[in-house]
Order: sequence, then structure tokens, then C-alpha cells
Amino acid sequence: MGEPVHLLHRMRPQLQDPNDEFVLETAFYGRAEAIVTFNYRDFKAAASKFGILALSPKEAVERMRNL
Repeated sequence: MGEPVHLLHRMRPQLQDPNDEFVLETAFYGRAEAIVTFNYRDFKAAASKFGILALSPKEAVERMRNL
């Protein structure tokens, strides 16, 4: 299920890879609890500034199993 997210302001630069910036902005404005990515190490510090978890797919599945 998808939901449109409207980006009010750009928050760049936050990440080393400029191609990943839209992911962080979408997560923030979409009020996501977490970003699930194989590239989670690159997102971890920046996402935590905005109260968003950065999780590997394995961590995300483990969390879902523990609900």
C-alpha cells in the first residue's frame, strides 16, 4: 500500500551520497518509523537526527517477528 508524500522543504545535504537524499526526505515527511535498506550504515546517523531508525532487512524482519 502506498501513500503520497509531499516534500515541503529539502533537508539536503545530510548524507554522503546525494542520490540517497530523497529517501531520507520521503521518510521524514511521510512520518516513517524506519528506513529499511541494505545501505543502512550510510543512513544511520542522519536518520537518527530526525527520529527515524535505519535498519537492515534482517533487523526489520526480526523486529516484525517480535511484535
